[in-house]
Amino acid sequence: MTHDHDHGHQHTHLDWAAMAPLLERQAELHGPLYTRAATWLGELVPAVGVRRVLDVGSGPGVVSTLLAEAFPAAEVVAVDASPELLERARDRAEARGLAGRVTTLRAELPEDFDALGEADLIWAGNSTHHIGDQRAALASFAGVLRPGGLIALVEGGLYARHLPANIGFGRPGLETRIEAAHADWFAEMRTDLPGSKDEPDDWRELLASAGLTPSGTRSFLTDVPAPVPPFVREQVVAHYTRLRHPLAERIDAEDVATLDRLLDPADPLSLHRRTDLFHLSASTVHTARKG
Repeated sequence: MTHDHDHGHQHTHLDWAAMAPLLERQAELHGPLYTRAATWLGELVPAVGVRRVLDVGSGPGVVSTLLAEAFPAAEVVAVDASPELLERARDRAEARGLAGRVTTLRAELPEDFDALGEADLIWAGNSTHHIGDQRAALASFAGVLRPGGLIALVEGGLYARHLPANIGFGRPGLETRIEAAHADWFAEMRTDLPGSKDEPDDWRELLASAGLTPSGTRSFLTDVPAPVPPFVREQVVAHYTRLRHPLAERIDAEDVATLDRLLDPADPLSLHRRTDLFHLSASTVHTARKG
């Protein structure tokens, strides 16, 4: 997992430190989803037997602390390449009285797989797709799982929706076109990764090829209907503000103008003021066990 995709291709570069506040708000928004997912994992692997958890691609540590609460006998290791995000993870754990059980490890994957150590549970939340050779990465994850251990990959689901199809100006279906533009960006990001290999997103097959036994897949919904609370509105505004510059090269001029109007706080139909703003998304968790 690398948090820097700038390999001479500025258009797929992600500045994770700059994105820290947005990542934290996004993870907090999905907190109930992650809590439900952790409860499900506790049904697949006995919580009392989970002594060490790796949260790979932990970011600011929101999920790390939730996993520590779900598996009270475990040490949870927040693994990330960004020291700024790991600092936030440490601060979050301390604020929740979990500093004794949540530790951090700076690691750049795939280079640092050997530094991870063994684990009873590996949570990789939207991080495996940041490794060029995903099949090899899953084999490496399998290598650090203890017998009977479980891996949970968060990959795929449904792209987030925040607006109705007809927002009162511009062409209807803006978010559908933004999703298509993001899919193109994502494909380029994957191509730019070192050692990138084109694999179908058949996670069950990929997990089985790593010598693991698939043990179930579930999707979890985040549904915040209109009218949204202020923190959700702020997150949506921050999300589209971040997307504005890269999207300008991928959507047409009319959609750029629509996006600019949505981001104008003085406009009565902007994201800042709309009464029909919502958040609806789904995240899919793929699991597999080591025999």
